[in-house]
Amino acid sequence: MSQRSRLILAMVLTYLAYGMLLNTVGTVILRSIASLGVTKAGAGWFDGCKDVSIAAVSFLTASYLTRIGIRRAMAGALALSVAACVLMPLASAYWAICVHFVLIGTAFAFIKVGIYTLIGQVTDSPRAHASLTSMIEGGFMVGVLSVTVLFSRFVGAGLVDTGREWLDVYWILAGLCAVCLALLLTANGTREAPATQAPSILAMLALARLPLVLVFILCAFSYVFVEQGIGTWLPTFNNEVLRLPQSMSVLAGSFFAGSIALGRLGGGVLIRRFGWYAVVNVGLVAVALAIALIVPLSRHAGTVPITDWLHAPLAAWLFLGIGLFMAPIYPTLVSVLLSSSPRARHPELMGLVVIFSALGGTTGSRLTAMLFAGLDGATAFGCMVVPIAVLALGVRLLRRRQLAATPT
Repeated sequence: MSQRSRLILAMVLTYLAYGMLLNTVGTVILRSIASLGVTKAGAGWFDGCKDVSIAAVSFLTASYLTRIGIRRAMAGALALSVAACVLMPLASAYWAICVHFVLIGTAFAFIKVGIYTLIGQVTDSPRAHASLTSMIEGGFMVGVLSVTVLFSRFVGAGLVDTGREWLDVYWILAGLCAVCLALLLTANGTREAPATQAPSILAMLALARLPLVLVFILCAFSYVFVEQGIGTWLPTFNNEVLRLPQSMSVLAGSFFAGSIALGRLGGGVLIRRFGWYAVVNVGLVAVALAIALIVPLSRHAGTVPITDWLHAPLAAWLFLGIGLFMAPIYPTLVSVLLSSSPRARHPELMGLVVIFSALGGTTGSRLTAMLFAGLDGATAFGCMVVPIAVLALGVRLLRRRQLAATPT
């Protein structure tokens, strides 16, 4: 295996590992309440420990990573993650869970900025950059799916399970992080671009005033608004609007995540063949058409309880199409921004990506909740065509800015 291939493998496996680590919160809440005596109010802090750490560390350190060294920072983050995973089964306590998620959130802030910076160092064209980005993001979604399967092997099948065997999952996750660390440390062949100026938070924020970055922020905000709005409220929509039982509604959410994983892995191949602009536009049209079909179909959903997938309404299956076609859009947009910008600015740009993506996700989920409360669910989801239209406009402007930009 060549050094470049080893580094790419390390990047894909690392992002897959963090797809697993970042999406254990739901299971940890359930199991910590049952086996560790954690209260529901106490368990409510786990998500905050993770998300606040990601946002804060991204804001404070993204502009300094070139001074630290991208791969050195990533290696430190992986070592920190190994320690965080080992802490879980050894301590088996509420405080350890909180510390674990703080450490994982901190590590991921370095990992995301670092991986997107390395993509620019191992690819030699915008098309290759977009393809690899989509594949790496697809690996993340594979991690999201696989961690649920992994936990299910360590959790009892009964209604009440007070055992602590689920904590042994973290030995496996620690081992996976250690493998990623070894691959990263043994892969050579890239040279990091030096910082062009003294790094500072103000310099990172100043990038947001550039036309290319402004257009990207509009696109990223709109995309994450749609993805989080649909993903977060899809189980509720399936249950309240399509009349699916709660078990099937939750499982449909997993199917949605799976369709995103498949779409990102396949999108990387399609982008290499047809280019990012064509793939993104086809995806946007398909998503808009799916929503246009889902709204009237959901209004005519029957009142007879659904007991199996053979009798599930067509609208429930159309959501898989939404996940499949929208999947390549976000990583492709990030790729376009980075491949059209000087490599030395990639860490600072990724800091902005993380911040505004978080804002878009939070806003999308919150506004969808307000629409669900004030209107019917079908109308709430139908309103998603508005940010999709904004995104389509942003993609057109981004294409113009990309053609005008001259990467160095």
